[in-house]
Amino acid sequence: MKDAGSSGHGGSGRKQGAAAPCAACKLLRRRCSQDCVFAPYFPADEPHKFASVHKVFGASNVNKMLQELPEHHRGDAVSSMVYEANARIRDPVYGCVGAISSLQQQIDVLQTQLAVSQAEVVHMRMRQFSSNHSPENISPSSRHHPSQTPTRSLFSMDTVVDQTNMGMGESLWS
Repeated sequence: MKDAGSSGHGGSGRKQGAAAPCAACKLLRRRCSQDCVFAPYFPADEPHKFASVHKVFGASNVNKMLQELPEHHRGDAVSSMVYEANARIRDPVYGCVGAISSLQQQIDVLQTQLAVSQAEVVHMRMRQFSSNHSPENISPSSRHHPSQTPTRSLFSMDTVVDQTNMGMGESLWS
């Protein structure tokens, strides 16, 4: 029996006269009470959230965690549990740590690519500088003047990159 004015679960818990159970109580096949700890965080229209959290953590553990937290921290805790549960379902061994590790590896590869690109720019600038200041590009009248001696770089900027050590096996640019 649902009141005409009731709208089910809201953001602050169950409302007077609401007959529809929250997603947690529905999955657990139990009566959803007025003071249900799950209701504000697992609304009936998002059953997948509680299903994944229940699968990974168990309803009893989630209940204990939520009851131990102040109400103003519970929403963030549920968001974290949902994220970790979904990550654990995708990767049962590493969970969200696996996702973080994968992202860190991507950062490392991109930083290596950036360093190689920066070295190539320096190398190209050095070649351009060397070719602009080579003896062929100096006028014959100033070639023997002591103050106009061409300067050459003392350092070779040729860069060799061992791509197998970067764990990519193919070109940095593909």
